[in-house]
Amino acid sequence: MSSSTTDAVLVDVPMPQMGTSITEGTVIGWSKAVGDPVEVDETVCEISTDKVDSECPSPSAGVLAEILVEVGETVEVGTVLARIAASGDAIATPAAAAPQPAPSAQARPPQTSTRPSASRRSSPVVTRIAAAHGIDLDLVPGTGRNGRVTKRDVLAYVADGGGTAPEAERPLHSESPYRPDPVADAPAAGVTVETLSRMRQSIGAAMLRSQQTAATCHTVVECDMSRVERRRRELGLTALPLVARAVVETLREYRQLNATLDGTELTRHDAVHLGIAVSLGDDGLIVPVIRDAQDRSPEGLGRSIKDLAGRARAKRLQPDEVRGATFTITNPGAFGAIIATPVIDVPQVAILDLEAIVRRPVVVTDADGQESIAIRPIGNLILGWDHRAIDGVYAAQFLAALRDRLQAL
Repeated sequence: MSSSTTDAVLVDVPMPQMGTSITEGTVIGWSKAVGDPVEVDETVCEISTDKVDSECPSPSAGVLAEILVEVGETVEVGTVLARIAASGDAIATPAAAAPQPAPSAQARPPQTSTRPSASRRSSPVVTRIAAAHGIDLDLVPGTGRNGRVTKRDVLAYVADGGGTAPEAERPLHSESPYRPDPVADAPAAGVTVETLSRMRQSIGAAMLRSQQTAATCHTVVECDMSRVERRRRELGLTALPLVARAVVETLREYRQLNATLDGTELTRHDAVHLGIAVSLGDDGLIVPVIRDAQDRSPEGLGRSIKDLAGRARAKRLQPDEVRGATFTITNPGAFGAIIATPVIDVPQVAILDLEAIVRRPVVVTDADGQESIAIRPIGNLILGWDHRAIDGVYAAQFLAALRDRLQAL
């Protein structure tokens, strides 16, 4: 919706629809100030939802005329966040804009910030990090769209020794409410108090909802990963793509697990839309989806996993890339874990946990039936499953079939 003024057309910038299950979002930073020129599709602000952080692009070229939703505010999808004057003649300076409350401290970079060139404008989060470390953003290689410097880029630059150490380190989380207190009011040594980030709160709410909804059970099998290890070396892959391919093939036989459950209605899916849990470090985790995974080879799955994980950590996923999974794999074994009890991402009915592959002594039987002790790479395959949808026998049969498939590679 838009309205006309004497010299310009004001174009609404609405809170975007980011997936059918998402009804609201929170503004976490403004990339533009009132009076700034804006190009079509240029980022004007950053949005956080339950599932993904995303950039909100401008629907029109012109000048940012009004900011209607401040940093930290949560509003429904479709709410007008700002307005763009399609002609710069109408609003030459911020003073010409309609009266509005002063933006919060988070909405503007500090006055000491180094302002990057127009083509490489970065988010307020990135600008604050750069200011805190005395970094000229024009010197930081950008991996974002049009060379845009992302949070990951500037943190990597700091880690490599770029910039100067700030006088007092502050948490760099984009949603942290922390501000340094006066020394006299500082808490006791060794105590830090901060509010959970929006993503952390969303993850907690989703996990609690799953525990309150699904009748969660877990089944574990041990798997000799000798052939997986040999095959992954041949292909130059990690174990995860090979396990993912075996999971997809096994799900085609056990369709009751490639399913979603809504109340009493179970929907079995022919296509396998495979969710892969990706750790974002202190920021939490996210589960991007490989659609039609049954059509991909191990090499193709490996490329997809690498691509999605990289873009997830750079906050460059599209909303459609984090919804619609029919089965999920999580891989804490990459960090050394050997057993866990994963939480189902409802409405899915199952999740597979791939644990660390550890060399240890096991009993092996040769072709003549003779037993001996041998060293083998062993990994635990843990299935979290919803007892409302299946029973323990079905879960055990699925895991046994998956184990046999991996041991026969």
